[in-house]
Amino acid sequence: MLDKTYQPKDIEERIYDAWEEAGAFKAGDPSSTGSDENFCIVIPPPNVTGSLHMGHALNNSLQDLLIRFERMRGKNVLWQPGVDHAGIATQMVVERQLAEQGLPGRREMGREAFLEKVWAWKEESGGTIVNQLRRLGASCDWSRERFTMDEGLSKAVLKVFVSLYKEGLIYKDKRLVNWDPKLLTAISDLEVEPVETNGHMWHFKYPIEGEEGQFITVVTTRPETMLGDTGVAVHPDDERYMALVGRMVRLPISDRLIPIVADEYPDPEQGSGAVKMTPAHDFNDFEVGRRQNLEMINIFDETAHLNENVPEAYQGMERFEARKKIVAEMDALGLLEKVEDHQLTVPYGDRSGVVIEPWLTDQWYVNAETLAGPAIEAVKSGQTKFVPGNWDKTYFEWMNNIQPWCISRQLWWGHQIPAWYGEDGAVFVAESEAEALADAEAHYGRAVTLTRDEDVLDTWFSSALWPFSTLGWPENTAELQRYYPTATLSTAFDIIFFWVARMMMMGLHFMKEVPFDTVYIHALVRDEHGKKMSKSKGNVVDPLELIDEYGADALRFTMAAMAAQGRDVNMNVSRVAGYRNFATKLWNAARFAEMNGCVGPGEISPGDLKSSLNRWILSELEGTITSVTASIEAYRFNEAASGVYHFIWHTYCDWYVELSKPVFSGADKALITETRAVTAHVLDEMIKLLHPFMPFMTEELWQRLGEQGRKRETMLITAPWPKVSGVEDASAAAEINWLIALISDIRSARSEMNVPAGAKLALVMAHANDETIARAEKFDGTLKQMARLSDISFDASVPKGSLQIVCGEAVACLKLEGVIDVGAETERLNKELGKVSGEIKKLSGKLSNEQFLSKAPANVVEEQKRRLAEEGEQKEQLEAALKRLAELS
Repeated sequence: MLDKTYQPKDIEERIYDAWEEAGAFKAGDPSSTGSDENFCIVIPPPNVTGSLHMGHALNNSLQDLLIRFERMRGKNVLWQPGVDHAGIATQMVVERQLAEQGLPGRREMGREAFLEKVWAWKEESGGTIVNQLRRLGASCDWSRERFTMDEGLSKAVLKVFVSLYKEGLIYKDKRLVNWDPKLLTAISDLEVEPVETNGHMWHFKYPIEGEEGQFITVVTTRPETMLGDTGVAVHPDDERYMALVGRMVRLPISDRLIPIVADEYPDPEQGSGAVKMTPAHDFNDFEVGRRQNLEMINIFDETAHLNENVPEAYQGMERFEARKKIVAEMDALGLLEKVEDHQLTVPYGDRSGVVIEPWLTDQWYVNAETLAGPAIEAVKSGQTKFVPGNWDKTYFEWMNNIQPWCISRQLWWGHQIPAWYGEDGAVFVAESEAEALADAEAHYGRAVTLTRDEDVLDTWFSSALWPFSTLGWPENTAELQRYYPTATLSTAFDIIFFWVARMMMMGLHFMKEVPFDTVYIHALVRDEHGKKMSKSKGNVVDPLELIDEYGADALRFTMAAMAAQGRDVNMNVSRVAGYRNFATKLWNAARFAEMNGCVGPGEISPGDLKSSLNRWILSELEGTITSVTASIEAYRFNEAASGVYHFIWHTYCDWYVELSKPVFSGADKALITETRAVTAHVLDEMIKLLHPFMPFMTEELWQRLGEQGRKRETMLITAPWPKVSGVEDASAAAEINWLIALISDIRSARSEMNVPAGAKLALVMAHANDETIARAEKFDGTLKQMARLSDISFDASVPKGSLQIVCGEAVACLKLEGVIDVGAETERLNKELGKVSGEIKKLSGKLSNEQFLSKAPANVVEEQKRRLAEEGEQKEQLEAALKRLAELS
């Protein structure tokens, strides 16, 4: 027998081990004949340093839902797992560990010794996130797990780099990058955290050369960069400055002459309309500088201290100390016009926590513009589609304005760039040092010594190859032939450009096909008030703690139920607790089936069923199978979850189980046998429907219930998905739905009228036709029991003083005389209505107050709107109840 209560902790690890031992997660032999339909998802590789967070929980719950769904549909399924080497993050972890142990730093121990330490750390601690994904129930084919720095993927990275270099699509250039002066490396835009900061705007006067006492005023939020100014830009249509274009100004402190240039970039409405140009330390200025041929003077070293290109008094100064000194000197020179308070966005390194510096340096780049063309066209033509569809606009916006992709990082942990330098600086790019030496010997005409580039590749470079490198490329493997292109990519919107677009570019360039048919963009997981989760706010929800408390199934179902397209998930722990109760509800329904001998598989022949109740539940099941299947196919996971939830909780548990209880306590053996078979069949089918959402409990029920009846031929994870067999019985549906509606309406009326729970009421069916009379007589016992009725009779007219409920052509009349005090009940309801009306007035006043709407946080406004809607519904119910009471007098 099933245990009285469902305890996730008792089964989850055991079930997962059983799946693995059975090889249930493994894809079929890719070289063998099997299902013609393949379905492959490549997991977004989590960082090797990572731990499971709510974003992982959402994304991997949805991916696993798709994988389990398609596996049950008989497709040849591969969920390709793997982990990213996470360059900066991993290097920081190991460096911090060395410092804590009092060991020499990486530069003291040298590259080779340091990398040995990193690999050792990876082997010891790098599997944390994978084990946590297992706890969630992820059914990846772990036998194929990849790592972005394993031998095969490293080979792919080398081949791609060398190929693109030889095609002229990878090159070295001096451009601005996001430079982290603490970590001493270039970083991607995704690793830059914009922080709203209270700062200042300094208005500096630059003297116009040859015009004594004449100045042009520029505005800056970064005075320290003025030492690198090489021009002043004004808009060509700005009449204030037309006569000055082409003139020179003398840059204060540095005492250099710099030109005034006309460019579209300055906004005449902003500040003075004149903008100081520092091309080596501002991304916008860099583009203006290139257009206007301005000199690019780098004034910072790698640690953001001022270098030899500034006046001697400033050399070696830290940038923010230099800022103070410059402002003071400009003030002393009479060239500080004014200072204004100003709120600005300052870029910080998300790992180092220091202000990022735009820095002019030599780096390796990919010609992303050339690669972007086919990737743009592939989405335009529908080869790859975004779900929800509006995300293609974001994709196009980024791709149509794409910049060269900086792929080099000044780190040691990562794929070292396969470039070697000769004694005169000549570059030799090859897949191995031996090939580079051979190329160099051919170039110089003699054997030479080469020095390898110390930089490593951006982590996103290897990740861009993920859909085909994980399947064995550059070898033409059977896996590659079968599973590429993959089916669905599920990911977050913030890496559409950093990852999705780059996979599109690389996949099309090297495989000549898109890497995936569909890109599903999942929502962000926020706290229950709609705020972004962060450690500093103390509102982070730990998915592992939720699994410990409520089980993985409850968390997974919550993720699916809240995954509405285009809407963020506001994570409320009470929802997880609620779905834990849902699991308990099903568990108890299974216990009911077990106790009544309804254990599967249930053998049924729909055409031979005598009971309208049994024919009805089969019709309802078919409709649920159809809707849930369609919703999953359309990535409407919340609708799929809602459909299976409604069927299990309401249709099956609340109605079918309750309506079948009299059958099992009755004497009709043939009906009992039929109902046992139908109950077992429906229970099996809805367990299958629920499996992608709640795999652990459903697998346990499948096995345990199978032990009571005929042994299962397969585990649930590989059982066939429910099929629609065309069972639809309109007459049975009409009959049972009439019964359910009547019982529900009577229950609602009793609640509204505050009828004591133990009181039994007399029901008179007025104006009933023959069909309604037949139904009422057929279900006489059921109606009396479930609606708490003492008697059911029929009349041609409505009895005076009765509570009336419209029921088709008939009127169901409940006699309340002597059961409730109409006067007292009217007084109670009016008092309640007064309270609700007062609350509505208060909430409406708040929501019509512009000051409240402009100042209150969005989540607070939404909460007030929700409360107003609830109070409005309550008011309608109270008014309806009062109207009914009035009809009684």
